[in-house]
Amino acid sequence: MIQPDRVVQTTCPYCGVGCQIDLHVKDGLLYRVNGRFDSPVNRGNLCVKGRFGFDFIHAPDRLTAPLLRHDRGEPFAARHATTWDAALDHVAGRLRAIRDAHGPDSIAFLLSAKCTNEENYLVQKLARAVVGTHNVDHCARL
Repeated sequence: MIQPDRVVQTTCPYCGVGCQIDLHVKDGLLYRVNGRFDSPVNRGNLCVKGRFGFDFIHAPDRLTAPLLRHDRGEPFAARHATTWDAALDHVAGRLRAIRDAHGPDSIAFLLSAKCTNEENYLVQKLARAVVGTHNVDHCARL
């Protein structure tokens, strides 16, 4: 049996339930995921996605940095990697410009079942308290 170099305790990313998992890592590669028995949420159990749905972690085409496309008129314009600060500043500026030009209800937020309940709560607070819109929806299907 392979012995991990380290075991990382985390929350499963596939839905908002919050199942606790152990990621077994050997030589920098994730090779096994186990449910945590000490978690009152899942008591060691995992759905098929939580147990086996981690191939994306080592995908060669996985994004590792935010990308910016400056030519908004061209759908396939070249994108370049940037920092998180620059990307967030860009998005905040665009949202502010759209809200100022067309009103807060010209913006909508679509939340994800792959986020935790807490993350979804924070996004709806951003929508309502900062942007000023109640256009918030959620797709709970996986």
